[in-house]
Amino acid sequence: MTKKILIFSLVVYLLSAVATFTVFSAIGKPSSTSSEEIQLTEEEEQTLLGALLEIDPNAPRDQECPINGKLYTSLEKEAWEKRRPLAVMIENHPDARPQSGLSSADLVFEAIAEGGVTRFMGIYYCGAQAYDTVLAPIRSARTYFVDYASGFNYPLYVHVGGANLEGPTNALGQIGQYGWNQENDLNQFSIGYPTFVRNANRVGRPVATEHTMESSTEKLWAVGEERGWTNMSPERKVGRKVYPGEDWKDGFKSWSFRDEPMTGAAATEISFDFWSGYSDYSVKYVYQPDKGTYLRFMGGEPHLDLNSDKQIEVKTAIVLLTRERGPINELKHMLYDTTGSGNALIFSDGSVTKATWVKEEREDELFFTDSRGEELAMPRGLTWISVVDSSTDVNY
Repeated sequence: MTKKILIFSLVVYLLSAVATFTVFSAIGKPSSTSSEEIQLTEEEEQTLLGALLEIDPNAPRDQECPINGKLYTSLEKEAWEKRRPLAVMIENHPDARPQSGLSSADLVFEAIAEGGVTRFMGIYYCGAQAYDTVLAPIRSARTYFVDYASGFNYPLYVHVGGANLEGPTNALGQIGQYGWNQENDLNQFSIGYPTFVRNANRVGRPVATEHTMESSTEKLWAVGEERGWTNMSPERKVGRKVYPGEDWKDGFKSWSFRDEPMTGAAATEISFDFWSGYSDYSVKYVYQPDKGTYLRFMGGEPHLDLNSDKQIEVKTAIVLLTRERGPINELKHMLYDTTGSGNALIFSDGSVTKATWVKEEREDELFFTDSRGEELAMPRGLTWISVVDSSTDVNY
């Protein structure tokens, strides 16, 4: 397909999408229904993943990302300071792979969603400013991911429904209790098309409908702006208590960061399982001395990002050990202790550091301390946190 034809096709798609949305809105039909009918070709999808900022390649990268310490240009900082982080639920069923957008996150949390099947939550803030990043496949909320997202002071929480059985796994009920509902809560069920789209052609093979939901960083930030949830949150009421609006960073305590390498015992290859017998979700990292990053493998295969078709590389891989409970109901839902403290292994720069994780309250940020109880300065770059049971064998 030539560039001219591709641009024409994209324009036709966008015009038809707007027209479809206008018709459905006029007749009062839920917009989420129309999203089932939209299918993007791979070329259209990549075109939508377009550049947003004209960054001078010679511009100094001296602006620190508050999420992971990576250094960016002043132009990128100017963009992110108008927004607040996205916390996006992304699934990990083998049929959903490869995912789109995980390598563009600043921070990724990983834990079991149910019955041995893991799920991710990407935190997007700094690394997704230069490009409109496709995110997929988006899936449902879980209570412990909501707990970790809470440490980012009312981020825009992105999901497709969620666990709602009565009891401790009722993530949707908790979202309402925390005062997120219809505010910083970006639930596909209440937003629909065109922010969320069912893209049946995303991975180039037939998959079940639940593996096809996608959106993009710019679409999601646009919803936040419409709701007044930019860098400044609007005044909000939770029960009888009124909270004044504030810059999201005023209620967020960033990690401290380091420029020198972490030192410790050698750890150039790391492997662990979330559940015994579920090899599709086994994780391995292999260190690249020339780049100072770890290549990520999953289920014995390179873990790819569909947006770039490249293997995911992380600067720091953290294994957070905590108490795991479950399955606790017929849907095989899980629970993890997310507050308090526990052991952690921090892998970076080809070495391992034994640490303690600390998160005193749900709304507190997660921190890591050394043997003396002092906060550890973290390496700069993409950080991946795998939450596992305390009994997990981590080999390195």
